[in-house]
Amino acid sequence: MLLSMNEGERFRLVKMERICGEKRIESLFANGSSFMAYPFRVVWLKKDAVSATPVSVLISIPKKRLKRAVDRNRMKRVAREAFRLHKNQLINQLMADNLHLDVALIYVKDEPSDFVTTEKGIVKAFRELARINQTEAT
Repeated sequence: MLLSMNEGERFRLVKMERICGEKRIESLFANGSSFMAYPFRVVWLKKDAVSATPVSVLISIPKKRLKRAVDRNRMKRVAREAFRLHKNQLINQLMADNLHLDVALIYVKDEPSDFVTTEKGIVKAFRELARINQTEAT
């Protein structure tokens, strides 16, 4: 999929868009909801506090699924790249609804995926998050 950069649209993944801190991660997994967007399990939590970015992400590639570190590192790079390219779809919707989300993407496939499969999973996850938040808003 070829993406064109609109005026003012940035395709970067900055530190503020990543979930850091033990308390924040524990809160996400303890209180969050989840669904599957193969090859990812998506855990999300709506944030009450206004943060600097509408969506923050945590990408996890478990050692249980991919034994070799080189495969885990490659999948993390591929997942981050797919998120970075498509995050504006979700951000635009969240900004319109004035919502803030924490999202964890947990890889569940037992072998490394190519970029296209990973990208489809991320896009599917974003569509589902947008649909869930839209139905909750009404």
